[in-house]
Amino acid sequence: MSDPMISVENLGKRYTLRHQATKRYSTLRDSVAGLWARAASRQGPESHEEFWALHEVSFEMPRGEVLGIIGRNGAGKSTLLKILSRITEPSQGRVTLDGRVASLLEVGTGFHPELTGRENIHLNGAILGMTRKEINASFDEIVAFAEVERFLDTPVKRYSSGMYVRLAFSVAAHLRPEILVVDEVLAVGDAQFQAKCLGKMESVARQSGRTILFVSHQMSAVRRLCSSVLWLDRGRVVEHSRDVEETVQRYLRGGQDFAEQLPARVDLQDTPRDKGSACIFAAVSLESARHSASAVFEPDEAVTIVIECDLRGQIRDSLTFSIQLSSSGGERVATWFHGDNTGHPLPSSGSFVCRCVVPALHLTPGDYWIGIGAGQRGDPLDKVNEALMFRIESRETTRAGMLQAPATWEVMSA
Repeated sequence: MSDPMISVENLGKRYTLRHQATKRYSTLRDSVAGLWARAASRQGPESHEEFWALHEVSFEMPRGEVLGIIGRNGAGKSTLLKILSRITEPSQGRVTLDGRVASLLEVGTGFHPELTGRENIHLNGAILGMTRKEINASFDEIVAFAEVERFLDTPVKRYSSGMYVRLAFSVAAHLRPEILVVDEVLAVGDAQFQAKCLGKMESVARQSGRTILFVSHQMSAVRRLCSSVLWLDRGRVVEHSRDVEETVQRYLRGGQDFAEQLPARVDLQDTPRDKGSACIFAAVSLESARHSASAVFEPDEAVTIVIECDLRGQIRDSLTFSIQLSSSGGERVATWFHGDNTGHPLPSSGSFVCRCVVPALHLTPGDYWIGIGAGQRGDPLDKVNEALMFRIESRETTRAGMLQAPATWEVMSA
């Protein structure tokens, strides 16, 4: 490649993990006692471990290419994008970027909460190196695409998460950076806006020749948008190819060729994500109608989805839990919600279990993902997009499509 737009050489990012030799959370009483007598404290000695989020990653991208970055949760996708966006420094290796970079890695990236939408548009444009004239030339188009005209002079701290991401994406897409970096943040928007964003990225890449790095768990979007794909696993490059369809198929089949390799229960304690909220998912599992653990079902068989949760803080408002069912290609098949005002109230502290019983799946044979989420008054507390995979096996053909079967929820203390 004679003149790459992005060049990554032997890139690595190392973190130091601390481990406390204890099997339970310390209480205020333990902490106070530890101030006076360390020996009497229940905390054990602290150990450290090196963790490589990225290791020996190398690739090049020509101008105008759209690169899809795929991989399981914790594969290193977001870490790679943060390094390319200069948010964090690599521990080793080198990155060369030939152009201005606009990043959309999380809701409100680059926004100042106290500034209005209008002011943040100008601020982001200035950060990207745009002149006032260039920003004004794109201003009306940015506002129209984001659909925030009524709230343009309102501080963005009052925006909903959907308004945040609409305006952030619109700014990044319309202020003409040479390199556009987009993470899974587009999942925050509704289906109509997601389709609008994908269409905009297609036109940006094909008409203006800009370079795009796109992280998504929706394989249909990767197939549609990307001209090449980078598959990461445990911080390393598994494959970098221009044959997007073949690589995606290998990724979807990878390590899941036999039913016995599909676990019926997945521990989520070590799944990388922000664990500072009051409600954290501990595990998720599946049960058949006979209450036996299973990850393989018949098309019309009942399935119970069991979510194990820990409350680590005071819950003052209503909690809402959601379960998303998606195909192996990333297409949403069904969503079920539980609120604590549905006759099964949630406990206010400790550990508890939510059981969601679906009487019949009505799915065609294949692999499917279970994703889970918890929120409070519209604000997310915890979310795992690909928590557990299961399989539908049958020699018969059954109907497919959006599920209409209602789900029954049960809540009990752990």
